[in-house]
Amino acid sequence: MANPDRTDAPEFDAYTANYNEEINKALSFSGMDIDFFARVKNEYLVDILDARLGGAGKVELLDVGCGIANAHKQLVGRVGKLSGIDVSAESIAVARQTNPGILYDVFDGIHLPFADRSMDAAFAVNVFHHVPVAQRPALVDDIRRVLRPGGHLLMTVPAHRFLWGDQDEVNMHKRRYVAAEVRDRLNATGFQVQRVSYINAFMFPPIAAIRWLRRLEHRLRPRTTQQSDFRYPAPRPVNFLLASIFGAEAPIVRRVNLPIGVSILALASKPQA
Repeated sequence: MANPDRTDAPEFDAYTANYNEEINKALSFSGMDIDFFARVKNEYLVDILDARLGGAGKVELLDVGCGIANAHKQLVGRVGKLSGIDVSAESIAVARQTNPGILYDVFDGIHLPFADRSMDAAFAVNVFHHVPVAQRPALVDDIRRVLRPGGHLLMTVPAHRFLWGDQDEVNMHKRRYVAAEVRDRLNATGFQVQRVSYINAFMFPPIAAIRWLRRLEHRLRPRTTQQSDFRYPAPRPVNFLLASIFGAEAPIVRRVNLPIGVSILALASKPQA
């Protein structure tokens, strides 16, 4: 498992140049590309903002750990004002070039370059499992600082330690979580947890099977290099089926919390007082 206390800014800088290529390679088994996943996650986000803050179109929104900001082009015009921050200066340079008109800045992984109570909502999609363990409470505290009273934090993290595998190392993860752990940690930082749900539930059986088979493969033939789980493209009908299943889950998650999944979605709010 990766070192939980390592600072990753230079590593993410080095990863930036071929970020899309690497992520799309990891997703190639399903026939889905990064834009498909971005659209689904954006739908989760906009639905929550509409329901909780009276309409996404009026919200000042901060993307914590935005990377090269692939998803932002699909949020322009759907949220009131969008800003993004990341520890990687290289990623921020790409984001600025790709999305002119959106405010981007580099930060140290803890201190957000925004005034107190300046944001209506913040989201961190697959970010916290990259953050060194010792820094996580301070980062959550500073997110709470920049939110207005009643503001919301939406976050996703990978689920279940028994699903840890090569893909986590390829993607520079530091750990996986369970829902109760996410809830407890958010409560401990002064947020009021609104909901915690597993997501990507329909992908759980095939991904769990892949991780088990890879462990068996490593026992029989120890690896010499780091490799993605998803090296073998699936037939086109399987691609279409997996893409449809992933997209179809969103309406279910809008209504109920799921008991199992590959990832966890958490929504918390800053107290009004």
